[in-house]
Amino acid sequence: MLSKRVIPCLDVRNGRLTKGIKFAGNEDIGDPVESARRYYEEGADEIVFYDITASAEARGIFLDVVERVAAQIFIPFSVGGGISTVADMRDVLLAGAEKVSVNSAAVINPHCISEGAEAFGSQAIVVGMDVLAVPVTSEIPSGYEIVIHGGRKRMGIDAVAWARRCQALGAGELCINSIDADGTRDGYELNLTRTIAEAVSIPVIASGGAGKPQHMVDAVTKGKASAALIASIVHYGQYTIRQCKDYMAQHGVRVRGTW
Repeated sequence: MLSKRVIPCLDVRNGRLTKGIKFAGNEDIGDPVESARRYYEEGADEIVFYDITASAEARGIFLDVVERVAAQIFIPFSVGGGISTVADMRDVLLAGAEKVSVNSAAVINPHCISEGAEAFGSQAIVVGMDVLAVPVTSEIPSGYEIVIHGGRKRMGIDAVAWARRCQALGAGELCINSIDADGTRDGYELNLTRTIAEAVSIPVIASGGAGKPQHMVDAVTKGKASAALIASIVHYGQYTIRQCKDYMAQHGVRVRGTW
């Protein structure tokens, strides 16, 4: 069995680390560069950096922050926010990232997935999916709808159908974020994660809702995710990366570098 990854997520607004609940009420909680370094030293498997308002503000990502984070860590580093073209992807990769994450731009122009995969390889292309639970309809048969621009715009696209299309276009990985669970610390939306994981053959990252290490265990076992994305529980000092990984190992999950 492949090791399951633990991935802290740095949501960045105006160059500062921020966190909200259900994509609202964001507050400044520190320096993303310092946080990235600390999580790397604690044993994070990867770091994810999202410039959370870049797409909504129709601007590029803050490359200087990407460069400063990349200089502090020596593990895979994925960057998203405001990336919509191959040129944008190239800039981010040259700034030190190993992967780029496209979300809103991919929904608007799905060909950016295939163009990125062709230019840099599927392993470098992550598609982030912000998903809202909705009533089941003929248009949304899974009961999960794709939402873009930081949760501001519903798209009428079924999440499962979109996940399959992303894989077909060349995405190497999917990050599934439940808007309903985001920041609540009540646990991941396991049905959503499992439904997507069973629909595709590429790795799926569970995102949104982690409040304790058991939630991470649930995400990679019941939710069938390849990795658990975490934010609040480490940003606010409730747990360290090491404590999370030790707990997962003690509960039968294979993780890298347990102590």
